[in-house]
Amino acid sequence: MSYLDIEKRNHTAILWLDRPGEKVNTLTSELITEFSPILDQLESDEDVHAIVMISRKPDTFIAGADLEMLKKMKTHEEVTEFNTKGNDVLDRIDKFPKPVIAAIHGAALGGGLEVTLACDYRIATKNSKTKFALPEVQLGLLPGGGGTQRLPRLIGLPKALDMMLTGRNIYAVPAKRMGLINELIHREGLLPAALKVAEDMANDTLHVHNKKSFTDSLINQTFFGRQFVYAKARKNVEKKTKGNYPAPFKILECVKTGMEKGFKAGRNTEARHFTSLVFSPESKQLVNLFFAMQASRKTVDVGNAKLPETIGVLGAGLMGSGICYVSTANAGAHVLLKDQNLDDTARGLKNIWDDLEKRVKKHAISRFERDIMMSRVMPAKSYEELKNCELVIEAVFEDIEVKHQVLKETEAQIPKDGIFASNTSSLPISEIAKAAKRPENVVGMHYFSPVPKMPLLEIIKTDKSSDRAIAIARNFGVKQGKNVIVVNDGPGFYTTRILAFYINEAIRMLEERISVGDIDKAMTAFGFPVGPVKLLDEVGLDVGAHVNETLTDLFAKRGIEPSPMAGKMIDAGYRGRKNQKGFYKYDDKSKHSREVNE
Repeated sequence: MSYLDIEKRNHTAILWLDRPGEKVNTLTSELITEFSPILDQLESDEDVHAIVMISRKPDTFIAGADLEMLKKMKTHEEVTEFNTKGNDVLDRIDKFPKPVIAAIHGAALGGGLEVTLACDYRIATKNSKTKFALPEVQLGLLPGGGGTQRLPRLIGLPKALDMMLTGRNIYAVPAKRMGLINELIHREGLLPAALKVAEDMANDTLHVHNKKSFTDSLINQTFFGRQFVYAKARKNVEKKTKGNYPAPFKILECVKTGMEKGFKAGRNTEARHFTSLVFSPESKQLVNLFFAMQASRKTVDVGNAKLPETIGVLGAGLMGSGICYVSTANAGAHVLLKDQNLDDTARGLKNIWDDLEKRVKKHAISRFERDIMMSRVMPAKSYEELKNCELVIEAVFEDIEVKHQVLKETEAQIPKDGIFASNTSSLPISEIAKAAKRPENVVGMHYFSPVPKMPLLEIIKTDKSSDRAIAIARNFGVKQGKNVIVVNDGPGFYTTRILAFYINEAIRMLEERISVGDIDKAMTAFGFPVGPVKLLDEVGLDVGAHVNETLTDLFAKRGIEPSPMAGKMIDAGYRGRKNQKGFYKYDDKSKHSREVNE
């Protein structure tokens, strides 16, 4: 079965991308092999004046290289051969004697974006599914298809380095502004618009102009401007990676070589470093982590585990409103939000609106999409309104009696097969389920704050939780966009149990008069994104003290005495960032903090 399919309309060849048997298109050796003879055919066909490259997949252009294929390569020679053949095809597209237009809907990531960079013109849909990124750095790799060379020349050094060194997604409107995309169109008009561009370019009535800003052009063209950008980028990389990851430094070297010594020299450097990074221990582990995360986003098939369309959320605080947000924005569910009174519920709805508005301002979604998502969240005055909810997630205060009361009132109203999920970080689910008439329908769904940003979700099962209940909670979490792990019930579950010992040891070191700064700097230098003491400030000293109290027996079984420091600091009025007083001092006007010296 062919990956590529040619359709002719007038004097334009439409090159359809459709990897057989897969949900998304990825770059494979088979595709690269298939490309060359097709390009030969299209070049020699005098009836073809231009080419439009477009995907048949619903929401993906090309999602990057096939990592499974790359992982199976055992020698440097195999990787080098794959990379060389791929770049030969991209060079062929880049220098093709007829205009090549990329018509993009959905994700164009990694090698997929590099394919579009080799084209003469890029037209994309103004759609929330359409996004662009070079995420290779997150896998310990670098763009291996000429991305380190073509991107800086197209959009300027600062923006190109930001994309490559962070791997962040760029949505359609910002992509147009930075010159990454030439034109935007609605989804239904993508192919007709691309065909019109192809015709105009073939007739030489449309000329493509580079849209770099004056500043970006000046930086690219001046030696001192480029040197300033390189130095600043290196400083940022050193600060963020602490030297633990080689890929960002290799990216910088490739870009600098290409800009200072020419495209060919840069590409040769890129190819050499790409191959070496594939076999680096950092990349191997990051790729393993990627596959583990992909596995955590797969749903499970249990016959009677229907994905809920209507859910209830109890508690309209930051956690509850965050759960509502991912349930409507990502899972597309109808949500009933309940708190003790409508004023509290209204504040929760305002938080959801604010999060959606942030996405509008980033052009990740349209105002129309925002309004649709917001319309799916409704306030609930009473438990009776939850009667049609197939899943109810509670995010109320961490008190076993409160949770028992909420469970009883919820269970009395929802369908008999409705699932009750508790968002708790430390209370045993089996203890919460003691208040249930149907404990088989009770599970834990432990989210992390802030819910819209934190990708992990723990599903906690007791010895009485049914397979159906676990499957529904897991599948809904995946639909919310979470990386889901299923763990057995126990003190602190998985993450809190691990984290509690880590933070307790850090506090014990403080009691031994080791400074806050030394502890946190040592752990960030080791590779942690934030140190344990600062993390405790961010989470809240009240939460830390509560977790320590809950896990006291577990600490004792391991011969460890939990530190009382968090409790003492709470008594003295220190709660961390939430009241601007903790192990660090905080400036209300800034996000920065400084070490407490008292």
